[in-house]
Amino acid sequence: MNKIYSNSKEALEGVAFDGMVLMCGGFGLCGIPERMIDALKESKIKNITAISNNAGIDGEGLGLLLETKQISKMISSYVGENKIFAEQYLNGEIELEFNPQGTLAERIRAGGAGIPAFYTPTGAGTKIAEGKEARQFEGREYIMEKSLRADLSLIKAWKGDSEGNLIYKKTARNFNPLMATAGKITIAEVEHLVEPGKLDADQIHTSGIFVQRIIKGSHYNKRIENLTTRKAND
Repeated sequence: MNKIYSNSKEALEGVAFDGMVLMCGGFGLCGIPERMIDALKESKIKNITAISNNAGIDGEGLGLLLETKQISKMISSYVGENKIFAEQYLNGEIELEFNPQGTLAERIRAGGAGIPAFYTPTGAGTKIAEGKEARQFEGREYIMEKSLRADLSLIKAWKGDSEGNLIYKKTARNFNPLMATAGKITIAEVEHLVEPGKLDADQIHTSGIFVQRIIKGSHYNKRIENLTTRKAND
């Protein structure tokens, strides 16, 4: 089975559609599938429910899809750094489902593992718990969280082979491995594409069984989300 697609637009054909649930890997601007996000923007697909740690920033990441109002709902743990998102949320143009970061990660992991729900103490007794089933275990209150699955997962890896085995580099090993398992279709964008057998098997983070399509990306911005400097000491 050939998993390699020549470009991001081709990789989206037949698997992206209006109203889909989308998982998008990355943390801030680290490990985000930039070229696949570009292709989604060009596709004009709308009414997307986007599951991502954050909503990108103005002009980068998922911020590009917010500019075109292609996202109707965010399931996320952090949405700061993005003025467009704030404006759309305050104007009632976009829905937001907030999750504690660890809860979001576990909801995705559970979805990929076929677990429908789980109990966690995180958020018990707060607004996070409103409308959710609560139970006591050993004298402590837990709330039930449902797992998350997606119609399409877009992930980014440092290196991959033509069979879909992936290696992530440093901080990019964040939500990407989890989301790779939780999508009905997973598209991997890699910086380096090699032949089978060229990856050290002990270093592979995502098995090719979870990846249906692969593209080799290029022209990455490597942008720093927030840069704080100070004057050198005299």
